[in-house]
Amino acid sequence: MTGLKVLLAGESWVSSATHFKGFDQFNSVTYHTGADPLLALLRERGFEVTFMPSHEAQRDFPQTVEALDAYDAVILSDIGANTLLLHPDTWLNSKRTPNRLIALRDWVAKGGALLMLGGYYSFQGINGAARYRGTAVEATLPVTCHPYDDRVEVPEGFTPVVTGDAAHPILAGLGGEWPPLLGFNEVMVKPDAEILATVSTEYGALPLLATRRHGEGRTVVWTSDVGPHWLPPEFVAWEGYGRLFEQMITWAVART
Repeated sequence: MTGLKVLLAGESWVSSATHFKGFDQFNSVTYHTGADPLLALLRERGFEVTFMPSHEAQRDFPQTVEALDAYDAVILSDIGANTLLLHPDTWLNSKRTPNRLIALRDWVAKGGALLMLGGYYSFQGINGAARYRGTAVEATLPVTCHPYDDRVEVPEGFTPVVTGDAAHPILAGLGGEWPPLLGFNEVMVKPDAEILATVSTEYGALPLLATRRHGEGRTVVWTSDVGPHWLPPEFVAWEGYGRLFEQMITWAVART
C-alpha cells in the first residue's frame, strides 16, 4: 500500500553543552533528529511522510479532526503531551486553543490510524514527564501508562519475543528472531488489546508491540525506540526494520 500520507511528530531535540578547556570555556548548541533512517526507508517504500519536529509540532500540529484528515496515519514518537497541549497562543498569550489530544482521539474513533512509538517522551516517559496517562490519546491506545517514570534501561540488551500469529499483517515475513534492543517504556495492557511481541522474560515479558481498535480506527504501540539509544545500529541494519514499521502503518490504516 503506497502513497499513504503519514505525519510523524517528534523525534527531535536540541542539546546545549559547556566546554571547559583549562582557564577558558565556551558553549555550543546542537540540533538532533532520531528518526532519519526510518524516514528514509518509509519514503523509499512509497509513503508520503511529513516530518514535524517537536519544536514545530507545538505550533503546527493539526488542531482539529478535519485537519488531521489530511493524513492517513499519525505517528507520535518521543514527543510529550505538553508539546501538543500547549500551543504558543495558549502558553504565551493565554488564548483558548483546541485540545489536540482530544482531536486525535476523535479522529481515531472515526477511522484514523494512530501509532505511538517509545522513547524518553513517549507514554509516561522520563520522570513521568511525557504525561500521556489519563489523556484522550491514552484512551485510544492498546495500553495504559503508569503514573511514574516508565523507562526500563537494558544496557546488556534483550531479544524481542514474537508472540502473535506469524501470519498477522504486521508480522508477515519478519520471522521469529529479531535483533536486540536496549530499553523500552513499561506499560499495562488493556483487555481488548492484541499483543504481537513482548520484551524478554527476564524483563517480565512486558508489551513491545501491541494493537487495538478504537471506534472505527486502529492504534499501534511500539514501546521501544526507532533510533538511538534504545534501538542499536544492528536493528537498523536488519532487513526487517523498514518492513516492520511499514506493516505497522498499513495495518493501522486498513479498516477491514
